[in-house]
Amino acid sequence: MTMFANLEPYELKLRDNIPLALYTSIINQQLSTKVADVTYKRFLNLYGGLEPAPQQVIDTPMEQLRSIGLSASKAGYIKNVAQYDIDQGLSAGKLNGMTEEEIYKYVGEIKGIGQWTIHILLMFSLGREDVFVADDLGIQNAMAMLFGLDKTSRKKLRADIIVLAEQWRPYRTYLCVHLWQWINSQQKTKTA
Repeated sequence: MTMFANLEPYELKLRDNIPLALYTSIINQQLSTKVADVTYKRFLNLYGGLEPAPQQVIDTPMEQLRSIGLSASKAGYIKNVAQYDIDQGLSAGKLNGMTEEEIYKYVGEIKGIGQWTIHILLMFSLGREDVFVADDLGIQNAMAMLFGLDKTSRKKLRADIIVLAEQWRPYRTYLCVHLWQWINSQQKTKTA
């Protein structure tokens, strides 16, 4: 589509450290990119700038996690991920051997991990090419702007974008990436 003509191509990559990917998603939720990046760096700095082992996260006092800008709930969710990794296992090898439905059920057992976070995990850690994040506000706003959709009813908007996204199957992950890039470029243009 011409609306994506000036956007950079995106290559999905597989990531080995699934718990870290989940920590990152938890940290990023409801934060601007800039604030999320700062908080993530502070998180890694708690562990000498290295990716922490699950037991290190468990052993980190809640007050220390809170001191880097995490809410009590986000700090708890990060500890939940670490504990689940210790108890059940969250290796990339294990998850890559599962269907998307199995991953939603398995990872969804972790308190604090919802469908959006699992979508992000599937896309940006497990390299799944056909994930569509219909409930993401950025995706909804981008598609409404690009396709002239009515945003009055969120339920109808969601249904409309799901139908529209079908034309990109089995590559809807790339659609999401480009929609996010596009909406971010629109927001930057407005602030410039």
